[in-house]
Amino acid sequence: MYALAERRIVCSEKMVLKLGFVLMVLAVFSGQSMTMNTFEAESILQQYIQENTMYKEQENNALFLWENSLVEKYGKNKVQKLDDGVVYVSLIKYINSRRIKINVAEINRNINENIEISPLMSVNKKSKINNIATQNNVLVAVNGTYFKQDTGKPLGTLVINDKIISGPIYERVGMGISDVGFKTSRIAFTGELKNETTTIKIDNINQPRMMYSEVLLYNQNWGLKSAETKKDSTHIVILNNKIIAKSDYPLYIPDNGFVLSAPKTTLKGFKLGDKVTINYNLNPNWEDTDHIISGGPYLIKEGSIFVDPISQKLTSIAGKNPRTAIGYTKDNVMIMVTVDGRKEGSTGVTLKELANIMKDLGCYEAINLDGGSSTVMYVNGNVYTGSNLKNSTSISNALAVRVKA
Repeated sequence: MYALAERRIVCSEKMVLKLGFVLMVLAVFSGQSMTMNTFEAESILQQYIQENTMYKEQENNALFLWENSLVEKYGKNKVQKLDDGVVYVSLIKYINSRRIKINVAEINRNINENIEISPLMSVNKKSKINNIATQNNVLVAVNGTYFKQDTGKPLGTLVINDKIISGPIYERVGMGISDVGFKTSRIAFTGELKNETTTIKIDNINQPRMMYSEVLLYNQNWGLKSAETKKDSTHIVILNNKIIAKSDYPLYIPDNGFVLSAPKTTLKGFKLGDKVTINYNLNPNWEDTDHIISGGPYLIKEGSIFVDPISQKLTSIAGKNPRTAIGYTKDNVMIMVTVDGRKEGSTGVTLKELANIMKDLGCYEAINLDGGSSTVMYVNGNVYTGSNLKNSTSISNALAVRVKA
């Protein structure tokens, strides 16, 4: 553990002399006489010192408080500093006499404003986390959203650089990420397509069809073509607010355009050549958020344990499993966690046990991400798999930490 930061304000003799010289030069050029008394000069010097050391004091205060919290949480466990504001800790805990192996990364942008936290897509349909990390100069990363195993398509909300890669399912919880902080909420989708006579509801964007009756919108963040559909469905291509193609089969998605697929009866009021308007959004609409990554269920909400697998249709994963979770403290320190399971020396944890771990780590809000065989953490070239696999499994996307050059 590196030493605790000291809060110091230092004003050297050379600094005072330089300031005095600057004041004299300013006085000469402004035509003012240097008639200030000692008290006035000292007041100006004190004001200068206060203004120019205020930021440094705040920075050191943040470091001091954070390092104290690391000592309190991790005790004699080795805290590995990866960069300013980024640390990694390996923990062993016992829950009901069961041995649990936990990997923790803490990311504090109050210490280092050059830290960037964002989701990253896999290079192909799916990639191993070390391939995603090394191609993007990543320092720390964990696996991200749920995804379809056959195609690698994200299942649930994923927004990268303000672009919706995929929409929500079952209004599951997501975490918004910006340069200044984090937000957490269950996320819904709203949308509509209309022409001069007809308006229909759009159910989602860039998601596989879950029900025949759904109206789905696709852009190039989905892929080359709209998703396969059963019979009695229609696909329409929309470019520059105009329907330019219509088919019973999947269609290619144009640059800066869309393909909308729906049951034939739903689209009977729309024909080739129609001028149309598309409106869609995520709810809540976080205008000041750059990225959103989702999973589910909630683990911590407003500082209290809150686990809601039933409402988010995730009861099937409630047992002991390898886990991945993310959260943040009240002062916006991000906590990334993976818990090993299904392997010798670590049995995995339930969702409630995971929530307790995130609470003990100081999280004010926390959510569960994809787990099981997907659970993996990348730390500065090292890969820690969560389950009993020799190598990490391929994943759809990851939440990554980089330091800007």
